[in-house]
Amino acid sequence: MRVDVAPELFAWATARSRRDPEYFAGRFPKLATWERGDGQPTLKQLEDFARATYTPLGTFFLPAPPEESLPLPDFRTLGDAQLARPSPNLLDTIYLCEQRQEWYRSFANATGEPDLAFVGSLSTATQADEAADTMRPTLGFDLEARHEYSTWEAALRGLVDHAEGAGVLVMVSGVTASNTHRPLDPDEFRGFALVDTRAPLVFINGADTKAAQIFTLAHELVHIWLGESALSNPNLGGVAGNETERWCNEVAAELLVPLASIREKLRSEEELPDALARLARMYKVSTLVILRRIFDVGAMASNDYWSAFREELARVREASSRSAGGGDFYNTQPSRVSRRFARAVIADTLEGRTLHRDAFRLLGFKKGSTFEELGQRLGVT
Repeated sequence: MRVDVAPELFAWATARSRRDPEYFAGRFPKLATWERGDGQPTLKQLEDFARATYTPLGTFFLPAPPEESLPLPDFRTLGDAQLARPSPNLLDTIYLCEQRQEWYRSFANATGEPDLAFVGSLSTATQADEAADTMRPTLGFDLEARHEYSTWEAALRGLVDHAEGAGVLVMVSGVTASNTHRPLDPDEFRGFALVDTRAPLVFINGADTKAAQIFTLAHELVHIWLGESALSNPNLGGVAGNETERWCNEVAAELLVPLASIREKLRSEEELPDALARLARMYKVSTLVILRRIFDVGAMASNDYWSAFREELARVREASSRSAGGGDFYNTQPSRVSRRFARAVIADTLEGRTLHRDAFRLLGFKKGSTFEELGQRLGVT
């Protein structure tokens, strides 16, 4: 049986997928014929093509390609230009996070969890240092508390844990759902925030370097305190494209490294690499954050900063690529879906309120044995 598909849908789906055109030419030798309207695929061929392009099968029954829009405000920019249309990996990640947030909101309502007073408690009229001071106690990330962390990587994990303890669902993943064949692109986005008074959610692109992730996490948490959902591409080496993003960047930087503090810690005769290493250890943040704050206090000329930033970024990326690894599933999956969320889903399922099939879908696996093992690892069962 052949399926009648509007020819332009094939080219649209191919471009939307962002996969190499040669991949489709090899896997679907009749694709050019379908695109010209000189032939039609069988249902099986169309199902395979839909999977290959990450496109819902029903889309191919539309008369023309749909207009896809992001379901949250888009603050990403590349220079001064708005970024291109979203990839299916980004859209599917947002949709999945919205489903998880909806589930947790219902769970919070059913279990009587209170509204979180800090959500939407700040405005862009608040001074950056005052806003950061407001956030620190809730996040347990003042300078004194950071002494317990041995490295800034440990501090990043600690900040995630404190944010989750405060009620924010923090998901850090470098792939779409749990599909390692669909990596997320840090150049497309670094993170997003979905605001809700009982189920605020922050997603961090885990394919980005950990050096970038700590700033992205701080930035997205500022969006939660601001009470505005957003898709972001925060960049320590650039200038944000609008006032809200600039304010979120300022607060995030102040949260991590207060200007008044680093101004006192700088040593005038110290070489830059030594200063970056020493201050990164002191503040438990990445060297890129320290470099930006040295520039912010006026201790570096603009040209020197951009040159140093490019050099340090290259070094950090190289180090990150050498240390990249898959890791243990039971350690990585709770981070991908949020430990707070995973514990709630498993507990609710064991109590009979959530179906196992729904739990598996939300948590990103298909086996009952995985569910049981993850529950044990998280201390739920």
